[in-house]
Amino acid sequence: MKLNKPFLAIYLAFNLAEASKTPDCISGPLAKTLACDTTASPPARAAALVQALNITEKLVNLVEYVKSREAPLGISIQLITPHSMSLGAERIGLPAYAWWNEALHGVAASPGVSFNQAGQEFSHATSFANTITLAAAFDNDLVYEVADTISTEARAFSNAELAGLDYWTPNINPYKDPRWGRGHEVCYLSLLFRAVQLLRTQKTPGEDPVHIKGYVQALLEGLEGRDKIRKVIATCKHFAAYDLERWQGALRYRFNAVVTSQDLSEYYLQPFQQCARDSKVGSFMCSYNALNGTPACASTYLMDDILRKHWNWTEHNNYITSDCNAIQDFLPNFHNFSQTPAQAAADAYNAGTDTVCEVPGYPPLTDVIGAYNQSLLSEEIIDRALRRLYEGLIRAGYLDSASPHPYTKISWSQVNTPKAQALALQSATDGIVLLKNNGLLPLDLTNKTIALIGHWANATRQMLGGYSGIPPYYANPIYAATQLNVTFHHAPGPVNQSSPSTNDTWTSPALSAASKSDIILYLGGTDLSIAAEDRDRDSIAWPSAQLSLLTSLAQMGKPTIVARLGDQVDDTPLLSNPNISSILWVGYPGQSGGTALLNIITGVSSPAARLPVTVYPETYTSLIPLTAMSLRPTSARPGRTYRWYPSPVLPFGHGLHYTTFTAKFGVFESLTINIAELVSNCNERYLDLCRFPQVSVWVSNTGELKSDYVALVFVRGEYGPEPYPIKTLVGYKRIRDIEPGTTGAAPVGVVVGDLARVDLGGNRVLFPGKYEFLLDVEGGRDRVVIELVGEEVVLEKFPQPPAAG
Repeated sequence: MKLNKPFLAIYLAFNLAEASKTPDCISGPLAKTLACDTTASPPARAAALVQALNITEKLVNLVEYVKSREAPLGISIQLITPHSMSLGAERIGLPAYAWWNEALHGVAASPGVSFNQAGQEFSHATSFANTITLAAAFDNDLVYEVADTISTEARAFSNAELAGLDYWTPNINPYKDPRWGRGHEVCYLSLLFRAVQLLRTQKTPGEDPVHIKGYVQALLEGLEGRDKIRKVIATCKHFAAYDLERWQGALRYRFNAVVTSQDLSEYYLQPFQQCARDSKVGSFMCSYNALNGTPACASTYLMDDILRKHWNWTEHNNYITSDCNAIQDFLPNFHNFSQTPAQAAADAYNAGTDTVCEVPGYPPLTDVIGAYNQSLLSEEIIDRALRRLYEGLIRAGYLDSASPHPYTKISWSQVNTPKAQALALQSATDGIVLLKNNGLLPLDLTNKTIALIGHWANATRQMLGGYSGIPPYYANPIYAATQLNVTFHHAPGPVNQSSPSTNDTWTSPALSAASKSDIILYLGGTDLSIAAEDRDRDSIAWPSAQLSLLTSLAQMGKPTIVARLGDQVDDTPLLSNPNISSILWVGYPGQSGGTALLNIITGVSSPAARLPVTVYPETYTSLIPLTAMSLRPTSARPGRTYRWYPSPVLPFGHGLHYTTFTAKFGVFESLTINIAELVSNCNERYLDLCRFPQVSVWVSNTGELKSDYVALVFVRGEYGPEPYPIKTLVGYKRIRDIEPGTTGAAPVGVVVGDLARVDLGGNRVLFPGKYEFLLDVEGGRDRVVIELVGEEVVLEKFPQPPAAG
């Protein structure tokens, strides 16, 4: 979502952030109308509410207008808030509503969310590990528990009229290139004159569609709940083919993503299909970029042909919001799709966008009034958009102020509970990936002195990562060491400075701290100054000043541990350095990141997480431009992701343990399967969801420490269109608490759609052939070949784009 061109810091006063108020359905003007009748259907109630609005009121609720803007049609808009809102209609008792609420990994700072003063109720919310770290746990049950806790806290804020009911999360664009600045969704708070500085970047669950789909399914179930009333409304974003910010002259606001039907169907749209067709999420957000010549927020192909018709995303009359100021980008200076603001507004709403987010400072705003006055936008389309928006809120209980539903009773007592704090710690711990270990870890720190060196040793906001709120505390590495009564020496470190530097203030203190210590713990990596929203990377190497300092520290001959925050970088210099004992990646671990890290280092917890992305060599960035959307290799360019790139520094799914395991597949029902019988015995509405005969995994702990184990099941083979992928993830399962000398077993769910290949037209086809099932990543722990026989079957026929794109 846009805060700037090129970058804007928005300051939101804590007590001035306007949360959404609830309409009075007890004694207000709406009380006796069908809109407040809880026995009526949500579509009927929404239609009644929209019918009660006059055209002027309708128009000022299509766009979230900004402070002090004068509305057309002679209506003065007076807002007490520094951000945009849908204005409501005082005449009928419909309050203004702020649609922009955030809860990526906890209730977060955003225009619709208000935090109270420190020491008061609702002054903070639990901050879990950010998306990319949580996804590295490869545990859908954990994702559900985190999301369920987030939505409970979000409901508490909403019930106190400190937040709305809709949340613009999750970000599920596949993370195919490490240079993308928004591969992690980051927003942090700067406490300056009691204001919130909102800086944004988002982390996605990773690069693999099957993994992202599993994450999304669990997350949405936790956020939206399992009840008839939605707990909150989640928003899947950014639809679609969005993974570029600002790179070597290419700008997301004017970028045209040229994507084949094959790549679109197979890769870019798979997580969104999970959201829409299978999880029936309440809301989508269309993205800044164009897709094959048409801005996403003006694309009937994306929003109608695929989303609403092909995926049947119509069951609940769901709505689409634009990314912020995206409709402005239709204009000649950017996509050059629409020539006037009025035409841009008409193009967006007629195509299926239902509400537009506007950020102050970048006129012209979306001109829905002009579009209506010029007969470019009909009242029928206006009503359609408003019915979708308000039906969404009604399904979340927006007009049920007198309802006894348990969601309405959630209060401050259910925010940041001891259970939530423990879950925040677990989300960080379970997502830490052990990349290298020469036997040093786990480490007994008794009578040891540690050097805590680096820019996140004493971090606060840095640990939170994206779209963050105000946590109850920051348990950073220094705090964690203090809690362990460990003697330590601290020195800060560089982030992105050049090396050598004329202003080197870090090397001398770091070497001094290390010289007085038995063990060196270097806490470095990237942060928002290196990669963020509107800021892509050119280099994926370790920042030069950090690498220089690390080299000097390692030369001291002391055990050296590296704990890397943030994005992936080329770890080759550290992996090949025998003086670097261990490397751990923590991503953005949330409020308890330091405690989680020390628990892993000392063996209180055993690492079992896996990399959710490929770690590429530094030279990769010179071989393929970030603007290229293709995935398969060509004679001129390498492929992308583990499916198509053959020589990573560390592969997708890499992760070491403190113990040793043997793992094997359970007995397959048959090694030969008839495709026709497999499909005919399926009762699923969509053939790609048909279950493959059960795949099970048996894991024995042959070492000396209790540990979890993440079973990753891949498939490879020469069937379907060439080129053939190196391998494809088809299922995963985290098996917990396997004691030494014992065996854990678990089924791994596999559906035939994930075994299928996608042809040039985007159709998903199950082909006959030999399918080699592989267990685990490097080399594979076990292999079984299953042969599918008979005729190929088209599981999904993909809608073809219009001839003009």
